[in-house]
Amino acid sequence: MLKRVKSIMVLTVALWGFIGAIHNLVDWNGTIAAVTAVTSMVTIDGGPDGWQATSNLFVIWAGALFILLSKILAGILCSVGGVKMWHANVSDNAYHKARNIALAGCGVALIMLFAGFIVVAESWFELWRSESMLGPVLQSAFRYGGMIGIIALFVATND
Repeated sequence: MLKRVKSIMVLTVALWGFIGAIHNLVDWNGTIAAVTAVTSMVTIDGGPDGWQATSNLFVIWAGALFILLSKILAGILCSVGGVKMWHANVSDNAYHKARNIALAGCGVALIMLFAGFIVVAESWFELWRSESMLGPVLQSAFRYGGMIGIIALFVATND
């Protein structure tokens, strides 16, 4: 039973990644606009005058692609790992290999959320100062990271 629960939990992380990637793709202009708002620091008083503020298209596209591709990769790894975990016997080596794939997917999601949103957006581009982006962006990233981290810890425990 626990194996099934862990598989489903990992598959929900995959679903999160795929749904997020679809939204980013369907509203690509919105994705680019959000990354531009962060990098140009326009949502912060005096932000555009900051030394780190940039509207460089390479930086903006790199950020948007990092988010999109990380969600897709996390979704793929968690899908493969979750399905293989479902079908493997807990005592088999195949289950542990599948679990490692699933945990790698969770890790990719956590790297994207922490590195992209906390380190780069919040720390480098001082997004913590933005009233309009604090809740919808940073608090969401923290919430997603927390849930994915808890899932990863639970999945990593011995059955």
